[in-house]
Amino acid sequence: MIYSIIAKKARREFSRAMRFAEGGVPHLPPPGDPRPRLLYIHIPFCERLCPYCSFNRFVFAEDLCRAYFQALRKEILLYRGLGYNFGGIYVGGGTPTVLIDELEETIALARESFQIRELSVETNPNHLTEDRLTALQRAGVDRLSVGVQSFDDGLLKKMDRYDKYGSGEAIAGMLRETLGRFRTLNADMIFNFPTQTPAMIDRDCEILTDIGIDQATWYPLMVSDSTRQKVMDTLGHVDFRQEKLYYNQIAGRLVPPYRFSSAWCFSRKQAMIDEYIVDYDEYAGLGSGSIGYLNGTCYANTFDIAGYISRLDRGELPLAASRVFSVKERIRYDFIMKLFGTRLNMTDLRKKYDGAFLSLLGPDLLAFSLIGALAWRSPEIVLTKRGRYAWVVLMREFFTAVNNFRDYCRGRTGA
Repeated sequence: MIYSIIAKKARREFSRAMRFAEGGVPHLPPPGDPRPRLLYIHIPFCERLCPYCSFNRFVFAEDLCRAYFQALRKEILLYRGLGYNFGGIYVGGGTPTVLIDELEETIALARESFQIRELSVETNPNHLTEDRLTALQRAGVDRLSVGVQSFDDGLLKKMDRYDKYGSGEAIAGMLRETLGRFRTLNADMIFNFPTQTPAMIDRDCEILTDIGIDQATWYPLMVSDSTRQKVMDTLGHVDFRQEKLYYNQIAGRLVPPYRFSSAWCFSRKQAMIDEYIVDYDEYAGLGSGSIGYLNGTCYANTFDIAGYISRLDRGELPLAASRVFSVKERIRYDFIMKLFGTRLNMTDLRKKYDGAFLSLLGPDLLAFSLIGALAWRSPEIVLTKRGRYAWVVLMREFFTAVNNFRDYCRGRTGA
């Protein structure tokens, strides 16, 4: 009951936060202080589209994709010209490795332009080939994140992934062969599919631990407004009542030997994670449909590929919308994102907001403390077992709101 209340309230708050003013002129704030930031690069092309995914993505077409990469490199240079610097890069998609030569050239430019210390790239199982892996190593990739979702053949077929990437056994073999080539090999998994069972979850966990995967990120199935019907048609009705049971099963199976890097990421060692919003206060979003958060301003790039390319050809930032968060919204954002990493340093938050966070965040702290979600270990607040699942619910609603915002932007003319 308590988690459904959290979900309902979070859905309302996140939906409100992702509303951008109509008719305003979107803008990017100046760099300001030199705090470490992350550079997120979005590659929206996939060879085939998965029915449950609501990220900004398009069916791969080589000529268009090459033109897109060229525009992306122009966008990198614009950020360099504005005086931004970045300490880390996260390349997501889509499938970033569809054109490995273009990706390698783009990463090289980013490394020349900024003081990059760490680099994570997403890929799919069919791209774990020698030529691509060698190129990624040459590019200096620290963390390779592979979209697995499940090792169950029946689920893979329902997700339209079996024909694309092979059987669960074949995918497990590819991961074994890739392990050790990068500092961190991550497997992206999904739980709470309609036809998923506890036995499937247990087998997935067993395969991951048997492989000795460095990291596993277990996302709850997130259904945006635009994908709801597709999910129901191909996978069935999503029952959120079983989500908590599956989450606790996964955590109980993986911890130890893994530890929580975030509420849904399990790592054997210190490493980058998919949720870079935990480790970086701010991040720039580059690429079509990418969302960034800099100096209290949340902004989105145009979702139109042709418009994205043409605007960069004219030397313009391809912004579609922006919104300046209030102090209260910034504090609440930091509170939720930092605690998603399972702990929040109150001293850091006090310094950042000159003590204002206590008066503005008090009701949230009290509410989550009363339900047993938070434990106070001065100077930190940490998530309890109950709190970890509460934050899974919060983040599920956050990303769903972001996906709904993407749907809205895609539906607007010229977005």
